[in-house]
Amino acid sequence: MIDAHGATHPGRVRPHNEDGMLVDLPLGLFASADGMGGHNAGEVASALALETLHDFVRRSQHDPDHTWPFGIESSLDFNGNRLRTGMKLANRRVFRESESRDQYTGMGTTLVAMLVEGTCTVFAGVGDSRIYAVRRSGIELLTRDQTWVQMLLAENPEMDPKTLENHPMRHVLTSVIGAQDDVEVRIVARPAAPEDRFVLCTDGVHGALDDTDIWRMVCDAADARTAADTLVATALDRDGRDNLTAVVVALN
Repeated sequence: MIDAHGATHPGRVRPHNEDGMLVDLPLGLFASADGMGGHNAGEVASALALETLHDFVRRSQHDPDHTWPFGIESSLDFNGNRLRTGMKLANRRVFRESESRDQYTGMGTTLVAMLVEGTCTVFAGVGDSRIYAVRRSGIELLTRDQTWVQMLLAENPEMDPKTLENHPMRHVLTSVIGAQDDVEVRIVARPAAPEDRFVLCTDGVHGALDDTDIWRMVCDAADARTAADTLVATALDRDGRDNLTAVVVALN
C-alpha cells in the first residue's frame, strides 16, 4: 500500500507558482519540478516536463510496441529505463518548446521523480530539487544537487562549504531540464521497506528546512498528507521567498 500527498505554495514574494508536482498512486509515479524563466515560462517548463514524464511512464506500463528513443541502458531494469527515458523525453520537449517561441527562450526546470513497483523503487533527479528517504533511524539524501557549489566541492574535497554560503554563484545550476537538447540522467535503484517514507521537494522547502527538520516532521506526521502540508507550511513560515513544493510518499 502507498499513501502519497503533495502540497505546494507560491510563497510570500513571487506572484506565480512555477513549481509543479505529480502524484499518480495507481502508476506508482511521483515527481516534483521547479521551473525557471521569464514571462511565466518557468510554469510552462515544469508543467511540460511533468506531463511528458507522466505520459511516457503511463504508455510504457502495458504497451509492448512503445519505442525507446534514447536506447536501453543495460545496467538498469525495466522501470529504471522507463524513468530514464521519461526524464530525457521531458528534457527534449522543454528544450524544443524553448527554441520555438521567443518568450520561452532559456526556460528550464528542475525535476525529481520516483517510480515504485512492489518492493522496488527507482529515483532520478536533475537540478537542485531533492529526494530524501526517511526512516525512524535517520534521513538519507538520494539525489545530488547539480549546482556550481556542489561541483566546486566535488573538485576540492578539502574546501569548507561554509566559505561558499554567501557566494553570488551559490544558486547557479549546472544542469536543468530543457537547457540543452540532451541531459544526463542518473538513476538510483533501491529496495523499499515497509514504513519507508520519501520526500520529493523543491529548494523552497529544503532551503528553509535542514535535514533534521525534515526527518522530524515526516516521522512525527500521522500520514503523507500531514507530512507534506507541515513541510510546506513550516518552510513558508521560516522563509517563503521562493515557491515551495513537497510530495511525501509513504509505504505501508
